[in-house]
Amino acid sequence: MLLTPRVKAARPKTLRIAAALLAAATSATLLAASAPSPATPLGIGDRLFPHLGNPGYDVASYDISFAYHGDNKKPLDAVTVIDARVTSPLERVNLDFAHGKVRSVAVNGAPARFDSTGEDLVVTPQRPLGQGDRMRITVRHTSDPTPGKNAEGGWVRTDDGLAMANQADVGHLVFPCNDHPADKARFTFRVTAPKGLTAVANGLPLGQTRNAGSTTWAYRSHHPMATELAQVSIGRSSVVHRSGPHGLPVRDVVPTKDRQKMERWLKKTPDQIGWMEEKVGRYPFETYGVLIAGAQTGFELETQTLSLFERDLFTRPGFPEWYVDSIMVHELAHQWFGDSVSPRSWSDLWLNEGHATWYEALFAEEKSGKSGKSLKKRMREAYRQSDVWRAAGGPPAAPKKPAPGQKISIFRPVVYDGSALVLYALRQEIGRDAFDRLEREWVRTYQDGNAATADFVRLASETAGRDLGGFFEAWLYGAKTPPMPGHPDWRKPAPAGK
Repeated sequence: MLLTPRVKAARPKTLRIAAALLAAATSATLLAASAPSPATPLGIGDRLFPHLGNPGYDVASYDISFAYHGDNKKPLDAVTVIDARVTSPLERVNLDFAHGKVRSVAVNGAPARFDSTGEDLVVTPQRPLGQGDRMRITVRHTSDPTPGKNAEGGWVRTDDGLAMANQADVGHLVFPCNDHPADKARFTFRVTAPKGLTAVANGLPLGQTRNAGSTTWAYRSHHPMATELAQVSIGRSSVVHRSGPHGLPVRDVVPTKDRQKMERWLKKTPDQIGWMEEKVGRYPFETYGVLIAGAQTGFELETQTLSLFERDLFTRPGFPEWYVDSIMVHELAHQWFGDSVSPRSWSDLWLNEGHATWYEALFAEEKSGKSGKSLKKRMREAYRQSDVWRAAGGPPAAPKKPAPGQKISIFRPVVYDGSALVLYALRQEIGRDAFDRLEREWVRTYQDGNAATADFVRLASETAGRDLGGFFEAWLYGAKTPPMPGHPDWRKPAPAGK
């Protein structure tokens, strides 16, 4: 996610948990069948979002159907089918779901009792589920695109329909799920929309079915995906196809009225993908594209295979071309860092945003010539501000919790330029060649999976041929920013009053 700048030339402000933790949380779900206790919201204990995710099962796939009736202020009819494997005995199954009406629930084809508590949908199957069992949960529900008391995202209403923005923790405002990046799964979407509208989603199309007055569009992801990265767009859109490196299908989705106006930006994507491949290796998914939405979201978002951008980013005067290009590369870089290699916990967010900011800045340096800002200059400015950012938001790998009612407030400067600064320091410490090898090995080793900060520290030490634990302890967890390797002249402002 990259927060959209609101003034000219502003800088962009743009999870498996340990088995013991899961087991402890799972024990809370074991309820006596003869005298069931009240339904209780659960979580997997994420430090920043403790009630996100649910213990006791591992989702393999979601098959989600939406019926949109042409009014983006009215709920969609929906069916979510979840296929999962039980990892600990369960008498109840908690799903994350809020801001929609549940009509019925079935487990393995049999009707099941259900209750809502907090932001959980608690399902009681007719018989307990044992470890290793397969379960299919079918939930018939509505999906409400209107803002609500606890609704801080999910569906985004656009000028002509809807799009999704589920980061960080609001996928469960759209569909029932295990809403934590630690439980990635494959997705199939089936979207029915009135004639004249186009529906797109993550992955590649499975086909269309035309009905009287409507069309059903189907898409399937070929790689596992976190719930926060799901994308469905419905609107008066044009879908533009072209080829990327190695014949990669590139699919852009734009408001039809802006089709020609946006071409100057859309045609850049294949070369941007090629540039990223030179840096870190083959693009990790089956397709890529840009989704341009007529909406005021306040951010751009790396939804998997189809990154979401505000229309105004490309049409508002004041931003130089190199700058917009670099923002496009920021979201593209996330396809490797954050989407393919997803965080194990939300405290690992710096691995997503620090890397995306790094490649954004590197692209700006290499491709913009004298019109852009050098990486070194940007990092020196970040170094001067780093202590202030750490005081406000915590160190990069131990960020402070989100502000009450402002869950995306975890996206602070310290996880953007403050975390890219850590990567710059690492390159200074181990050298450019070792750093480049580390980046390629990181995305290769953890492709389609989850990784934590400790994994990055371990791999970096292996690549460098020496223990970097002390280096990372200071740079990732210190309240103060350490001296920059190779730049003894870099200074931070003296504290106020000194």
